[in-house]
Amino acid sequence: MADKPDLLQRPRRFYKAAVAGPAQGEGGGFAVLLDGRTPKSPAKSPLVLPTLALAELVAAEWEAQVEVIDSAAMPATRLAFTAIDRIRETRAEVAREVAAYAGSDLLCYWADHPTALVERQKRDWGGMLDWAKAELGLALQPVSGIIHSPQPPSALASVEALALTMDDFALAGVAYGAGLLGSTVLALALRAGALTGRRALDLSRLEEIFQAEAWGQDAEAATRAENLAGEAEVLERWFAALRR
Repeated sequence: MADKPDLLQRPRRFYKAAVAGPAQGEGGGFAVLLDGRTPKSPAKSPLVLPTLALAELVAAEWEAQVEVIDSAAMPATRLAFTAIDRIRETRAEVAREVAAYAGSDLLCYWADHPTALVERQKRDWGGMLDWAKAELGLALQPVSGIIHSPQPPSALASVEALALTMDDFALAGVAYGAGLLGSTVLALALRAGALTGRRALDLSRLEEIFQAEAWGQDAEAATRAENLAGEAEVLERWFAALRR
């Protein structure tokens, strides 16, 4: 049987084993090793991670490849490449992106009806805003309705300053999580281990879940939700590996 066209466009697996181990050189860290050799990022930097657990997470994706290397099935590897190639060169810009997500954080826009949805948002979203204030000193203000309401500049400055304290790999994860979830607060809670990936995604989809409970969910929406849950769970493992 001939190879499918999409398979022909992907590089074939060229190594027998993918493992993690100490990186060679002065920088330290832990490398992904393909038959003892470290692969390079698109910008030609070695695939070296700050913790052994994170290197093992990424190496497991390489080991899971069969005939071809499917980058779409390697989210932790893609995130590592982002941290290595982009974050170290554009830290200030990425920190501003994280603050911008906080400026329109999903958790700050509560419905004004129906009552059951409002009460759930106040309980679940309000609880996360309380967590951010108590644990991180971030005081974001919720409003009712979808009209944009600016957050206090001091709060956004705090978010940006917090982002700049993170290493490249944590900052890459928070920036990715803020985009995935529509919420810097949820991304920061996921980084801290205060939420699972699944719970963070469910909170980001609170209104959608509420509507599905009332009217049912179609198959396409359910498939999309599962795909997003997979991404959120990888991000949970990413942050857990960074903490080890």
